[in-house]
Parts: sequence; structure tokens; C-alpha cells
Amino acid sequence: MIDIQMIAVVVLIALGISAAVLKRNMIKVVMGIGVMGSGVNLFLVSMGYVEGGVAPIFTNTPNLTMVLATPQALTLTSIVISLAVTALMLSFSVMIYSKYGSIDTRKRRLKE
Repeated sequence: MIDIQMIAVVVLIALGISAAVLKRNMIKVVMGIGVMGSGVNLFLVSMGYVEGGVAPIFTNTPNLTMVLATPQALTLTSIVISLAVTALMLSFSVMIYSKYGSIDTRKRRLKE
């Protein structure tokens, strides 16, 4: 049975890839990559979910089913990395705009 989370993951990643590939504005490409990163984060959190699980903290009862802590840590790391990558891509876009006066990806100049 397909969960709603997996459908949302596929939709977010598909929207991100289509924006990154089909759009010509660099800002929209950066936004598409950000949407793709959100889809990956949702996938990581969905994989760590355990039905009826509790938070992974120390308790005295050994019979509890706990939610996996590793996907949560990976998601936090992924959020920080995607923030840094987004800032780098936006700074490159600003530098390209200041040099060429446009952020359209069709206007590529290899020699000047």
C-alpha cells in the first residue's frame, strides 16, 4: 500500500527536477533544487517513522518501540547542507548578474 508521504515525496522531487531542468531563470532553478531537498528530507523522516513509536530517549521500560533517531539526525544535517548550498547558488547568481546583467541560462558566454 502506498502512503501519502511517499506520494508527496515523489511529487516534490518531480517538481524540483522539472523546475531545475526546464526553467531558464537561475533563481527558479535554485528554488527547484530547494524543493527537491525538501522532498529528500520528507523521505528521510518518513523512513524513520515507526507506528506507535515513542521518542528515542532513555526510559526505564525496555519494551517500548522507539522511533529511529538516525534519520532525524540525517535530516537535520541535510537541512544545514541545503541551506549552505542554496546560499552558494544564490551568491553565484548575484555574481553572474553583476557581470553579465542577466540571470537567463540561455545567454551563455564562454568567451568575452
